[in-house]
Amino acid sequence: MKSPIPWIGGKSQLKNKVIDSFPPQDSYNRYIDVFGGGGSILFAKDKHADLEVYNDANSDLVNFFRCLKYHSNELKREIKYYLNSREMFLDCRERIAVTGFTDIQRAAMFYVLVKTGFGASLRTFGCNKKRLNTDDFTDIEARLDGVVIENKDFEDLIKVYDRDKALFYCDPPYHKTERHYDVKFTEADHERLCKALHNIKGRFVLSYNNDEYIRELYMDCNIQAVVRSNSLSSGEFKEVIIKNF
Repeated sequence: MKSPIPWIGGKSQLKNKVIDSFPPQDSYNRYIDVFGGGGSILFAKDKHADLEVYNDANSDLVNFFRCLKYHSNELKREIKYYLNSREMFLDCRERIAVTGFTDIQRAAMFYVLVKTGFGASLRTFGCNKKRLNTDDFTDIEARLDGVVIENKDFEDLIKVYDRDKALFYCDPPYHKTERHYDVKFTEADHERLCKALHNIKGRFVLSYNNDEYIRELYMDCNIQAVVRSNSLSSGEFKEVIIKNF
């Protein structure tokens, strides 16, 4: 199953390599997607574990997935009144930051921005021919049934869900690309994440750009170099998958 939306740093092109790096499925009973984003890894399997947790620091993103889980029909009806146009994109970009809208209205505006914006940036109109009223959320709603949806700081989330048989998948903003994300992520946060992961009882799989700073932070871990095509330009993008097992 594919994610219903594109997202900055999404793992749709790398999902098979990421999942292949997971330990045997019967060796963990809880799966925690710490930086859930568009959910490409969550949706790549019908079920990862008995307990599944999706988390992201972006409240609009989390609200969208909660509406998909609980109000998918209402969300679809709200979306159908929007057109793919620059005027509506700019209007949604202004209104989503204003209070007074329902969760479903906010989720619809977010969907318009991410689907019609350039590179899912939510900032620039994409000038593409995507239609907004064709997506059917029925399968997504069913997949999210039973998934816990959180909007917590990653360190707090890791402390709450850490167990011996926990598997954390982490896809944080990549080092030196943090400006592309609306939620601030600093170098201190990279180091805080590293410390948190080194202290867990469970296991982690971590995606990052192939960066010397990151390699030094995780020099005592299992680091695998991988490449994928760059969705925003030609050529390949070098990444790493890091594990503590």
